[in-house]
Amino acid sequence: MTTASDVVAAYFAAFNAGDTAGMLACLSEDVAHHVNEGQVRVGKAAFGAFCDHMSRCYREELSDVVVFEAEGGARAAAEYIVNGTYLKTDAGLPEARGQTYRLPAGSFFSLEGGKITRVVTYYNLADWMTQVS
Repeated sequence: MTTASDVVAAYFAAFNAGDTAGMLACLSEDVAHHVNEGQVRVGKAAFGAFCDHMSRCYREELSDVVVFEAEGGARAAAEYIVNGTYLKTDAGLPEARGQTYRLPAGSFFSLEGGKITRVVTYYNLADWMTQVS
């Protein structure tokens, strides 16, 4: 039996490998993606489009990942450090010049049937802005 922690660990391993298809394999078809700033995106297609955009603008690797699983396996959380490089200017944000950043972040997950049905990610946008400005 696959645990919530296993699914979340596979999701983050795929993230660090730059494997969007691997991340999508961890998600339900109707996944709800709650980003730090912006609207909720629903479905794998919207999540994949978000990943494509992020890959153009940022190169990121997560370190110090710690996954927490709620009793029963329907929810999980993780905290980690985002180690990144700002590659291409993202709309409404400072100009990209290859700046690097290191940012604490966290994610919350809901799971059903061995798939992630909800991803919520939080980080301090003001901290990121300071680091890349």
